[in-house]
Amino acid sequence: MEAIRFEKVYFSYEAEDERGGEVFGSDSFALGGVDLTVEEGEFVAVLGHNGSGKSTLARLTNGLLSPSSGEITVLGLDARDEKNLFEIRKQVGIVFQNPDNQTVASIVEDDIAFGPENIGTPREEIGRRIEFALGAVGMEEFRGATPARLSGGQKQRVAIAGVLALKPRVMILDESTAMLDPRGRKEVMDVVLRLNREEKITVLLITHFPEEALLADRAVVMSRGKIVMEGKPAEVLTRKDELEKYALTMPRPIHICKELTAGGLPVADAMTAETLTENILSSLKEKPAVDLPSVTDERKAFYEDGEIGRVVCENLSYVYNPSQPFRTHALTGASLEIYPGDFFGILGHTGSGKSTFVQHLNALLKTPTAEKKYKPKKPKKGAPIPPKTVLVVDGYDLTDKKTDFKELRSKVGMVFQYPEYQLFAETVFEDVAFGLKNFKKGLSEDEIKTAVREALETVGLTYDEVKNRSPFELSGGQKRRVAIAGVIVTKPEILVLDEPAAGLDPLGKEEIMSLLHKIHKDWCKTVVIVSHDMDEIAENCTRAAIFAEGKVVAVDSPKTLFKDADELKRLGLDTPFTAKLVKGLAEKGVELDCDFTVDDFVRKTLAYAAEGGSHA
Repeated sequence: MEAIRFEKVYFSYEAEDERGGEVFGSDSFALGGVDLTVEEGEFVAVLGHNGSGKSTLARLTNGLLSPSSGEITVLGLDARDEKNLFEIRKQVGIVFQNPDNQTVASIVEDDIAFGPENIGTPREEIGRRIEFALGAVGMEEFRGATPARLSGGQKQRVAIAGVLALKPRVMILDESTAMLDPRGRKEVMDVVLRLNREEKITVLLITHFPEEALLADRAVVMSRGKIVMEGKPAEVLTRKDELEKYALTMPRPIHICKELTAGGLPVADAMTAETLTENILSSLKEKPAVDLPSVTDERKAFYEDGEIGRVVCENLSYVYNPSQPFRTHALTGASLEIYPGDFFGILGHTGSGKSTFVQHLNALLKTPTAEKKYKPKKPKKGAPIPPKTVLVVDGYDLTDKKTDFKELRSKVGMVFQYPEYQLFAETVFEDVAFGLKNFKKGLSEDEIKTAVREALETVGLTYDEVKNRSPFELSGGQKRRVAIAGVIVTKPEILVLDEPAAGLDPLGKEEIMSLLHKIHKDWCKTVVIVSHDMDEIAENCTRAAIFAEGKVVAVDSPKTLFKDADELKRLGLDTPFTAKLVKGLAEKGVELDCDFTVDDFVRKTLAYAAEGGSHA
């Protein structure tokens, strides 16, 4: 039986209330004549660049949107008929990219119970479903917590649990694992796979992670509102020219295979670290004729003395809601130094304190001593003196309530986990200019226009095209760029970004990281990024810190941090793909000393081959 059928489906946001128009082929259509069939029990992955129509497809499937024209059938029901919508939504669960969009209750277990209660599930069964759903996403201990006080990743797990509790016949995940740490992402995908394989739940997975797409039975690639590629995931994801044509990139393992082959070491395509390791070993045994590649020096940070761009933190603790039953110790004595010139990465499992730490860097969260009403308390007789907290950022003492925090914030820019939520003005120009006008008084209109133009062009947007548009009319990727422009327009000396590339397609991630490197090189002294993506940290950062249970447990270069795979796994993290290859090759006697970037791994592997198998 067909679970989902789309026949010549068109949809336009601009004409959502003007049904029946015959303007097919117009660029205004988010979907432009989509034909798609998903069989019951099938697992289909949907890939595509930001704005390709993936999320629109998901919303049409469970009746949140209605097509401008065409037919949609879900489990035998016509999705255009309003009488069928309740039954369709009962049987089709959808998990959105942002969990805040689907949180409805003030307690986690109430939020999960909301769906089953609304479809008339018996009370005893609701209790069993809550336990099943919480266990499936690893959130049992947060049953009585308040969703608003959870981290972004924890909120996403609760959102997924809310859909699991419905036990739907069709489950749609719209970038639902984008904000999870590697352990959380694996746990969620394991649950989804089990539900698909054992309970025959149909799964429509919208994702930018190739490793997730490989779990599917079929991969569908969308571009500009149309389906442009379709087939087995392992076959679709190796079509380099077609993927690049549709603004996508090959999975990392395929990219490595192509680079090694181009360098003279023919390596058969592989999708997993284990298979690729074996393929590399097989190629090395053939003694290929490889010219010794020129090897450039490893990445180096050009550190400078002085306070500009420096972060010094000692014994930083922070408790959310200290006088309430929901008190949460987010930081418990964290200590860390970030040097001027660092492109610094911050890693950690969901809820480890990463976001809490970076929000202290521009005083969005303050130490108790920095609060206006703070008065030092006399220590109780015989009680130990608590360790002194030190937090100096860009030369500003953030533990002193006399510090000019407004001036500090002009020097330390912050881009949040969902940068789009920083947008608020009627036009892009007004949004980007807001911070500039507040932090730098006395600028002329011409100076403001020049600064806004430069900021927008720096993030890859055309000033004349977007300046008068509403930021809320832009695509997700464009909104993110505008939000970043609104922060960098003041040219901060330290730029802090919390998951800057989460939710973006692979090409979008590359563009954002290239943008950050350009800013870092041109004028920004220090860049700090929080990320769950180990490959992102390995490819871009000079140093990184690992947070766990509110403390900093390790600080070093990615090359050193990622060598201990067992310790990282214990902390709920993973290693970069290249680190898995290096470890697998070392176990077979091939020692490569690389920094875990793809370029360096390829160079060192080719050098090893060129020297006939001697140490690279």
